[in-house]
Amino acid sequence: MSEKHDVVLVRAAAAEVLTDAPGSLITLFADSAATGGKVTSNRATFEKGATGAPPHFHTRATEFFFGLEGELDVLVDDRVETLRQGDFLAVPAGTKHAFAPAAGSTADVLVFFTPGMDRFDYYRLLDRVNKGEASWQEIRESGEHYDNHYVESEAWQARSGR
Repeated sequence: MSEKHDVVLVRAAAAEVLTDAPGSLITLFADSAATGGKVTSNRATFEKGATGAPPHFHTRATEFFFGLEGELDVLVDDRVETLRQGDFLAVPAGTKHAFAPAAGSTADVLVFFTPGMDRFDYYRLLDRVNKGEASWQEIRESGEHYDNHYVESEAWQARSGR
């Protein structure tokens, strides 16, 4: 029998909203501790031209994306998929991925991890970096703790024209 945990209800007005980069908001719903380790969830909202998340992978969780509005380019291994409203994508642990709004588009997506990962402090660290209160070195040093491992991707570089 599975472990019980409290029902989690996060009202929109009470959800913590962070700016992790220019043009990018993360709305925090439920971290691993709130769900008994079952799931972590947030909403990612991107303005046109936002940089999104660079190529990385996780070793301990599958990351799920559900498109609410707009178009989101997602790197999956060495190919780029575009998610639209109603599209769903599951990225297994160990799979290289990145995401950002498609050219000329905004994007609004629900993001879930299972099993749950303590990610909210990572998002708060990104918010502090965006505000100039923390450094990118702290992000690099936190990779193992937050299971966020940055990698290179020629396919993603070609997509972003860099």
